[in-house]
Amino acid sequence: MKLVDHTIKEFAKVLASDAPAPGGGSTAALEGALGVALTHMVAGLTVGKPKYQEHEELMKELMEKSDKILCDFIDVIDRDTEAFNVVSAVFSMPKSTDEEKAARKNAMQEGLKGCTLTPFEMMSYSLAGLELTYQALGKFNESAASDLGVAALSLKAAVQGAWLNVKINIGGIKDEAFVNEYRTKGEEILKRSIELADEIYARVLEML
Repeated sequence: MKLVDHTIKEFAKVLASDAPAPGGGSTAALEGALGVALTHMVAGLTVGKPKYQEHEELMKELMEKSDKILCDFIDVIDRDTEAFNVVSAVFSMPKSTDEEKAARKNAMQEGLKGCTLTPFEMMSYSLAGLELTYQALGKFNESAASDLGVAALSLKAAVQGAWLNVKINIGGIKDEAFVNEYRTKGEEILKRSIELADEIYARVLEML
């Protein structure tokens, strides 16, 4: 059964158990999904309101784009856990001969790369979600201001949580080019995402 098919209670119980997965990665993806869902909701609450008529098309565009990002986040929740399971399986591989040890080492390296790519995707989705959320500032139904603030906080948690997962995995990867690429890209996304999230949060606080 996919994680996304669980009820909230079931997901939380699996997360709280001693099962090795799901863990922080899938949780970060869920956090991002919740954040961008709130952005979608706020845009929807703005559409059709005479006071915000001039921003109608923008809000519809935000709804369409946030729905796509929401689907991306939901998809990566399970893929992150699947990537972790690949690494876990490596520990069951035989290691009696030099050939077996080499195969095990290679499998681990490939597994760690897979475990880097899924949280990196989450970081990209988080930034995209925050960019949409930022676009809503000054144009959305102000009765939903706190919801937009929570959207920013959730997406910030998602990108920071995903970054921790990128960091822990690249720490074990020997491919320096791969490590440097995803460290550099990750740091850039993280910086921009935090800037956006903090700006949105500050602007929302001023409205309350």
